Amino acid sequence: MPKVLVVHGAGMNMRGKSQVEIFGPLTLAQYDEHIRRYAAELKCEVEIFHSNVEGEVINKFYEAFERKFDGALINPADYTLDHPALCAAITRIQFPVIEVHLSNPALRGRISDVGRVCRSVVTGFGITGYALALQGLLEILRGKK
Repeated sequence: MPKVLVVHGAGMNMRGKSQVEIFGPLTLAQYDEHIRRYAAELKCEVEIFHSNVEGEVINKFYEAFERKFDGALINPADYTLDHPALCAAITRIQFPVIEVHLSNPALRGRISDVGRVCRSVVTGFGITGYALALQGLLEILRGKK
């Protein structure tokens, strides 16, 4: 069964509490419930991680690499722009990473630096974006690029 790391970036713990007009009413815990359900349906194992500390996120990616994870999803949130160390870490690990955003950052004039180093980017589909990203990642892992 494929092992997938799911990373929630800085500020994700505030989901459902602030900026509801952009990101909707779901809390981070509710995101995790949806992600676990999607993973079970798709027959993959997920480990979910959140941190407001960039270095912890970087270390988690390196740990996942050492533990032979198959891939990762990241919602960088407040790490979307101007975090070159995180981007460098993503380029160093040897598994595909897909960036996920519930909203479309480009509509707010933001083009993700993280997305430039990821295999793919899924934006604007709400919580369903995690299911789409997991499906896409599994297709990549099966060699159906």
